[in-house]
Amino acid sequence: MSKAFVKEDGEGEELPELPAFDESDDDDEGEARPRGGRYITPEGFKALQDELDHLWKVERPKVTTEVMWAAAQGDRSENAEYIYGKKRLREIDRRLRFLSKRLDSLTVVHPSPEQEGTVRFGAWVTVEDEEGEQQTYRIVGPDEFDVKNRKISVDSPLAKALLGKKEDDVALVVRPKGEVELTIVEIRYQ
Repeated sequence: MSKAFVKEDGEGEELPELPAFDESDDDDEGEARPRGGRYITPEGFKALQDELDHLWKVERPKVTTEVMWAAAQGDRSENAEYIYGKKRLREIDRRLRFLSKRLDSLTVVHPSPEQEGTVRFGAWVTVEDEEGEQQTYRIVGPDEFDVKNRKISVDSPLAKALLGKKEDDVALVVRPKGEVELTIVEIRYQ
């Protein structure tokens, strides 16, 4: 126990037990790492790789040049361009480290012919709710989910309810506003 928490007379206050820290979950200075599987679609992998390339080849050299120019202006302690540029450079470097580690740990999943007719990772699934409304979702990895574009994480309750189902099967999805039954209308892989 640290001496900072022990009184001089030896009667120390006990601190609450902290949860165990798993170093494998430690991703780059607090950068939030998506939980769940380490799977990604080929398109998602390419998007992350493109982001890494853009940051390394375009953004970082541009910001480095701006920082060098701002540093040449003199007093760095009150130079807003220099301070902001250094901050931006740190953000870029943090993202570069995160993307490099993440890309190394991901497994790209390519659809196989055996998957046809069954909801698996990477599938576009059209479902119909109890009122007859149809929605189409793609089941993707946690690094590439995008609700606006109907890409849902494989870890989401909806995806978990759909996985393994076939066309015309009914999936029961538990949501905060109640359960809903969804009928699978179509399954396709692109």
